[in-house]
Amino acid sequence: MTCQLQVASGTILASAPDLRDPNFMHSISIMCEHADEGAYGLVVNKQSSLTIDRLLPEHPVFGRLDLPVWWGGPVGTDTLQILHRIPELDNASHSLAKGLFLGADLAEIAEFMEGLDARQITDRCRFVLGYAGWGAGQLEMELRGGSWLPVEMDSELVFAYDQESTWQRAVRSLGAEGVSLAAMPPELGWN
Repeated sequence: MTCQLQVASGTILASAPDLRDPNFMHSISIMCEHADEGAYGLVVNKQSSLTIDRLLPEHPVFGRLDLPVWWGGPVGTDTLQILHRIPELDNASHSLAKGLFLGADLAEIAEFMEGLDARQITDRCRFVLGYAGWGAGQLEMELRGGSWLPVEMDSELVFAYDQESTWQRAVRSLGAEGVSLAAMPPELGWN
């Protein structure tokens, strides 16, 4: 089956206001890959309860950094992915969009982070556990059904900290219709 609705790498998908799946309610995801066989992306606006020093306590650099780890989705929650906007690390990285990369060599990124303060790191790098995955044809069906709203890439949305307002900003970026959608509760009875 050939995909009729392909979402390019680097596209942001904002969940529709009525998507009530707790994994994706009011989420935004960055699309990493979309092919006929399926798709995967990373939820980028849901912070986990972990920090990188707790996740990698034995690492000589990361074991000293109290930086948040983000929840990327319900699949492969034992896998750590690095989303960043550090072009100097492009040897082990995959470009998702202009200035946005996935993956990095841990030693190389640790060396880059030496001497930077937490804010400088978090503005340019996000540690993500897990990912969102869709089987063949599943994302296309969900897009046709209106569960996901494709949004133009904005790396400031990807690296924002305010989880709920990030979703609202993404949806509002769609124009007049997005402004009204951003104000909708997941279920109209919640008004």
